[in-house]
Amino acid sequence: MERTAETLKALSDPTRLRIVSLLRHGELCVCDLKEALQIPQSTVSRHLASLKNAGWVKARRSGKWMHYLLLEEIPPLQARMAEILKEELPLIDVCQEDDRRYFAYLAVKPSQSCD
Repeated sequence: MERTAETLKALSDPTRLRIVSLLRHGELCVCDLKEALQIPQSTVSRHLASLKNAGWVKARRSGKWMHYLLLEEIPPLQARMAEILKEELPLIDVCQEDDRRYFAYLAVKPSQSCD
């Protein structure tokens, strides 16, 4: 029960939900998330740590940057919640704006800027 509560608590923050929404596009670097969310890198990293500790994302280091990806193998309840989030979050205005900023940034981002 404690693990379930921790998993749900990680989603109780709007910024973390915005991060989950962006990660539906695949693996993203902290710099990508920072640009899309328009918040400091330290804030992005803090929220990602919460999501990682709760079992929502995994991380890998590449050079000085960390890259994050939504976990695919998760408990059944969490998997059902993830499916709902993938459907519902893109419908929210702030998530749509994050997507617009992310894709605009991606269009001008140097290909190796995160390595």
